Amino acid sequence: MIRRILWLAVAVVAGLAGAAAAGGSALAAPLSFTVTLTGAQQAPPVQTTGSGKADLTYDPTTRVVTWSITYSGLSSPVTMAHFHGPAGPGDNAPVRIWLTKRGAPVSSPIAGQAMLTPQQAQQFMADQWYINVHSKDHPAGEIRGQVRPPKS
Repeated sequence: MIRRILWLAVAVVAGLAGAAAAGGSALAAPLSFTVTLTGAQQAPPVQTTGSGKADLTYDPTTRVVTWSITYSGLSSPVTMAHFHGPAGPGDNAPVRIWLTKRGAPVSSPIAGQAMLTPQQAQQFMADQWYINVHSKDHPAGEIRGQVRPPKS
């Protein structure tokens, strides 16, 4: 009987310790950072006077990413913007998340948020996503920037 009570006590303490450890890592602070967007980062590079920046906030607890993207000097009107991945610099990848509303006019700033899947969150945090802003004259993308969250 005493052995069973001791075993239960150890199991309860171990369970509480595990829950506390999991809760501690799950309560990581949101990360805020900026991504620079240029034609030189396109694959292949685009000659443009356009540029932009994306102010991102990522909350690892909820896997929610929030964005505000500003741009100027592009060769023609912006048609759409996306997160693409997984891909490193110089490589292209499929669209993962639309940053603009499909078919709607686009203006600066582009703002929104989305919840990432666990796999998307892993790729996002591993520098495997990029932001691409597409224009009428450059439908494959005029400016681009690799997403590089700060490492803790």
